[in-house]
Amino acid sequence: MTNYAEWFEKASVFFHAGRTRTLAARRAALRRLDAALAAHEEALLRALHDDLGKPPVEAYASEIGYVRGDIRFALRRLRRWMRPRRRRLPPALWPAQGRVQPEPRGVVLILAPWNYPLQLALSPLVAALAAGNAAAVKLAEQTPRVSAALAALLRERFDPAHVAAFEGGVETGRALLELPFDHVFFTGSTAVGREVMRAAARHPASVTLELGGKNPCIVRADADLSVAARRIVWGKFLNAGQTCVAPDVVFVEHAAHDRLVRALVDTVRAFYGEDPRRSPDYGRLVSERHAQRLVELLAGGAAACGGEYEIAARYIAPTVLTDVAPDSALLTEEIFGPLLPVVPFHDLEALLARLRAAPPPLAVYLFTGSRASVRHVMQATRSGGFCVNDTVSQVISRRLPFGGLGASGIGRYHGKAGFDAFSYERAVLERSARIDPGLAYPPPKTSLRTLKRVYRWMLGG
Repeated sequence: MTNYAEWFEKASVFFHAGRTRTLAARRAALRRLDAALAAHEEALLRALHDDLGKPPVEAYASEIGYVRGDIRFALRRLRRWMRPRRRRLPPALWPAQGRVQPEPRGVVLILAPWNYPLQLALSPLVAALAAGNAAAVKLAEQTPRVSAALAALLRERFDPAHVAAFEGGVETGRALLELPFDHVFFTGSTAVGREVMRAAARHPASVTLELGGKNPCIVRADADLSVAARRIVWGKFLNAGQTCVAPDVVFVEHAAHDRLVRALVDTVRAFYGEDPRRSPDYGRLVSERHAQRLVELLAGGAAACGGEYEIAARYIAPTVLTDVAPDSALLTEEIFGPLLPVVPFHDLEALLARLRAAPPPLAVYLFTGSRASVRHVMQATRSGGFCVNDTVSQVISRRLPFGGLGASGIGRYHGKAGFDAFSYERAVLERSARIDPGLAYPPPKTSLRTLKRVYRWMLGG
């Protein structure tokens, strides 16, 4: 399907006919998606392995199983999410009723990235369907096997006027952004996010932007370093480091630096063996081009472990880097790969000032045994999320909204926050026609002096 304007017209007709709005229609759409994921599971796991080398357990947990969990979570709560919420009205409007009614935005566009090509295409789609929208999903061209499998799944189970899947490159995304969507949901880089925002503003459309940034991980000397090492290594090297909320650089208190580095190195070996290339639990990079970029970053530090690579195989070993040059790109660019720079610090206040001077990231991670440190670092930093004594796990709970701040994103989703992102709150007022005192009609029925005395009570609510 390449006539985007024709598709958009059909989707608009489908939506305005009310075919997506009822609770029954929304539940049916979510169940169709869940059944499709179950039926296509083997093909999807195979595609995820072919494109990104994802091990089956990791692929299911972070992609297929994650989305099916989103669906179950929404199905159990959808009736409550859709329920109108009563609002008190000021006496000047009595007798009347006021409520806030969650309404679908309309026809929405989801622009999916390549690092979690199934989860980050379908998790927003779950929210869009739960909110009662029609949707277009632009799939990631960098993971062609996953995109082809998802496109086949969606075309098999959905009327294209309800849910359409689009494959293709940058030109496809730009063509879709020319259409007057009611909402655009984008996951990707900050630079492209700015382009998406400019395109959406032409219509205008509301946006949710889930972007990137350098997520700092601060390790205090009073932290449990063995636990810190396991949770940092897990969060960093999941999906071969291609995770937007992965810790990007570890700042460790100088007194704990050597012990933490040893613990990180030991943990990498415990997780992936002496030769991670042979590990069934370690993935691959998305492309040779991406691998080449990361190899160039290796020169910015000394490898305490790892450092081996094979560009043609899209492989870089999980690498812990020390002695990082202060002007290294490792400390300024988002790494988005299996390179973990570890930098010692002496002065926490100087480090926090440095972090405040940088754009706010998606996450700040802190390992410490001190509640005072938690309060202090949380107050002294800005980020989309804040996680203590762990990494990445803040995105797992559907009761915690996920999103960035400033350069790392606009808006929130996951669970109810996702339903809200694809809805808008419609204010509804119903007044009785049986009583019409006419106090607001001209000419004025009272003096300005009298009005001032009663105004606060009449309209204060």
